[in-house]
Amino acid sequence: MKLAIAQINLTVGDIAGNTGRLLAAAREAHAAGAALLLTPEMSICGYPAEDLVLRRDFCEACAAALGKIADAAPRELALIVGYPERTGDGLFNAAALLRGGRIEAVYRKHHLPNHSVFDEQRVFDSGDAPCVFRCGGVSFGLNICGDIWEPGPATRAMEAGADWLLVPNASPFHLNKERERHAIAQSRLAEAGLPIIYANLVGGQDELVFDGASFALSAGGEVVVQCPAWREGLFYLDIAGNSCSGPRDNLQTEEAAAYDALVLAVRDYVGKNGFKGVHLGLSGGIDSALTLAIAADALGAGQVHAVMMPSDYTASISVEDSRDMVQRLGVRYSEISIGPIFDAFVAQLAGEFSGRGADTTEENLQARARGTLLMALSNKFGSLVLTTGNKSEMATGYATL
Repeated sequence: MKLAIAQINLTVGDIAGNTGRLLAAAREAHAAGAALLLTPEMSICGYPAEDLVLRRDFCEACAAALGKIADAAPRELALIVGYPERTGDGLFNAAALLRGGRIEAVYRKHHLPNHSVFDEQRVFDSGDAPCVFRCGGVSFGLNICGDIWEPGPATRAMEAGADWLLVPNASPFHLNKERERHAIAQSRLAEAGLPIIYANLVGGQDELVFDGASFALSAGGEVVVQCPAWREGLFYLDIAGNSCSGPRDNLQTEEAAAYDALVLAVRDYVGKNGFKGVHLGLSGGIDSALTLAIAADALGAGQVHAVMMPSDYTASISVEDSRDMVQRLGVRYSEISIGPIFDAFVAQLAGEFSGRGADTTEENLQARARGTLLMALSNKFGSLVLTTGNKSEMATGYATL
């Protein structure tokens, strides 16, 4: 049988937009001959929806969208869709099986993560029942994301008669996360003996970024399908027995993955929050140069405005390097001297600073003048200021906008 993974970029709270994307994916998968479409965790409302799921009207809107998808999706297609399910039993992180115009079954997530960026135990109740269904002559069991990071739910699916385990996910990226997921999935395979299809969300959402990189494990523990990271799309798997075939992308190096994560995170933060572009302060140094490259790759040159703000202490090579960078990338560029602003600060403080020599105070005045200019541009033009501080500066609270 042919199965499709919808590795798509969804937006928290955009129920109508997400519903449209899911229906488009369903129609495309059906037209391509897929019998089953697997979408990411909480695909109707986006992840992490946090306190939105505590609102009854939000859950009701998600339920209405689920009904709309069930009614409008191709009748022959089995479709797994994630949503917040509110019932008399509680509030659940759930995945529904839609087929033939109706909601055929619902699985409720068992293990709710409550660490690092996760806060699910505060808003959701835990499920405890397996969900197994037949499609294309194969019995599929469901787990959701955190369920495969702990023993138990995979075994329950196996005991209920599953041949394969389907896992919709919203698993955020960190360095080497893809390899970590492979190892976790292999441990669940060793536990329950079920080959696994793992479908992950892709895209940026606030402070998180999701890399996609969906994959499949055969019953022998081999990664037989590896979808690309950072790319949306429908990816097709042909299932035969306890193995399958499909895309075989290579995993990235740490450096490449980190860069692509930053590019996608910037693109989606700017786009999903409605900013009209970005401003950044360009110094001629490596930190602002890297930030400029990320911004240009994320948004295109037309949405990036680099600003050089020299003072009397700025070396000529810094200005020359900045001009060279913006010429290479084709972004908008301005030079605004902070000399008069700095002089006005010093003049106003002269009485208070009488008898004291210049020190880091005057250096910090330059940084604050630059920050004020960038924020004024942001306020006037509706753009986002990208900070150019490195991690060491951020850690000590000494980064210049």
